[in-house]
Amino acid sequence: MELHIIPVLTVLCVIIMGSHAALTPELYWKEALPNVAMPKSIKNSLADPEWMANKGTAVSVGKGGVHVDTGKSGGGATHVDVGHKGGVVVSTGKHGGGHTDVTVGPKGGVRVSTGKPYKSGPTVGVGKGGVIVHAGPKKKPVYVGVKPGPNPFKYTYAASETQLHDDPTRALFFLEKDMKLGHKFTMHFTRSTNGATFLTREEAQAVPFSTNKMTDILNEFSVKPGSEEAQVIEQTVKECESKGIQGEQKYCATSLEGMVDYAKSTLGKNVRAISTEAINKDNDGQKYTITAVRGVAIDDKVAVCHKQNYAYAVFYCHKTKGTSPYVVTLISDAGVKNKAVAICHKNTSGWNPKHLAFQVLNVKPGSVPICHFLPEDHIVWVRN
Repeated sequence: MELHIIPVLTVLCVIIMGSHAALTPELYWKEALPNVAMPKSIKNSLADPEWMANKGTAVSVGKGGVHVDTGKSGGGATHVDVGHKGGVVVSTGKHGGGHTDVTVGPKGGVRVSTGKPYKSGPTVGVGKGGVIVHAGPKKKPVYVGVKPGPNPFKYTYAASETQLHDDPTRALFFLEKDMKLGHKFTMHFTRSTNGATFLTREEAQAVPFSTNKMTDILNEFSVKPGSEEAQVIEQTVKECESKGIQGEQKYCATSLEGMVDYAKSTLGKNVRAISTEAINKDNDGQKYTITAVRGVAIDDKVAVCHKQNYAYAVFYCHKTKGTSPYVVTLISDAGVKNKAVAICHKNTSGWNPKHLAFQVLNVKPGSVPICHFLPEDHIVWVRN
């Protein structure tokens, strides 16, 4: 099951040599992993700043000053001015003038917030030599066609009837012995419908993420208790809090910064991320032939992060024993080439006996190594 979400989390960021705490997720990646390419799947989970998406936005940089104007008509314009004398003025364009003035001295930094983090109020943060102005995302997510259900990449779950008969993820599982040149698969390379985007670490830490705070979470996103949206949110939080299988090291990353830190703390400082990148995407299965298989890490030196169904980007990351990652080149009967990341598990004895993989492949837990391809919005971390 995938969460069909229309992103409404928008961010206004103006960064001029900002402090470490003020880095956007993309800039944090560049600082933490300077020589590592960012996979397309992660790029697709980055929020587009509203001021950059607006065609009427003007950014002017003069001697010692910066001016940003979103150019909205009807008095709703937002102006950000950074003067050469160390002052900052943020004007919301409301009738009657409402603005915030911040004076920054040559030493140290200042942070002024006119509203709670992640709420609708803007935030102004000034670090040594830099300024960040953050309007904060809107707080209500919009869900379309959402239904809670088992997660096939969490190995304690039993498959639902829907997964057994209608879910295209059932075709992702296969036996390790079948990962060889010339083997044919019927595959679904579908477009990801999970449009949730990352919050900054600071924003994510300001939002409740606990089953004990479920009422607060639902209020935060204006979600009605008992609705299918509420069930999806609660299921994701519960999965993050639940105990993993034996030997599994798990962590739910609520920000890109958190995911990068998890990968480096688990595998070492020198890491890289890979993901499936498919050209041909449709809802109908097509026949593919394996033309190349390449191992990308030695056993157990891999961590996998699965994108979850939530109001903003949350990744269920885990590292298990007896796990090997591969990049598999597949060519369809129509001649279209796709590269898919596959994970093979040598020990499945701790999985739920009714897991989707066992029922699809007609094998028992722990009897044979089981592999699965990963959807495009899932990430594999390996040592570089």
